[in-house]
Amino acid sequence: MAERPEDLNLPNSIVMRLIKDSLPPGVLVSKEARSAIARAASVFVLYATSTANALAQANKKKTLTGQDVLDAIKEMDFEQFVEPLTECLEAFKRSQQSKKELKEAKAKAKKQERSPAKKGAPAEEQAAEEELGEDVVDVQE
Repeated sequence: MAERPEDLNLPNSIVMRLIKDSLPPGVLVSKEARSAIARAASVFVLYATSTANALAQANKKKTLTGQDVLDAIKEMDFEQFVEPLTECLEAFKRSQQSKKELKEAKAKAKKQERSPAKKGAPAEEQAAEEELGEDVVDVQE
């Protein structure tokens, strides 16, 4: 847990970016308002986390999941946010799956690139066989 109350605050730069992105251009926000919004956001995150944790513990789970957070949002009487948050969660999962598949495909391609076509055959023999074609027969005595 945090040692000081200030440790629980969200980063000011992130809060400022959210404020700026949600307001029309040219709107000024006082330092006092920024501070109040940042504190309110921090309290909301703590409340949502605490509620999600309580729900997870009630279900004998130690790890919070996205579904726990969605259930907490319902519990906190913010049902109007559940559908958009569910859509965002699904989009995030799809994005993560795509990244995972891309990473696996790159690793597989790299592995195939490094490994020779035939196991155990030296590279020179493989190159010679490829030049001569299929007429080469491996004779062992």
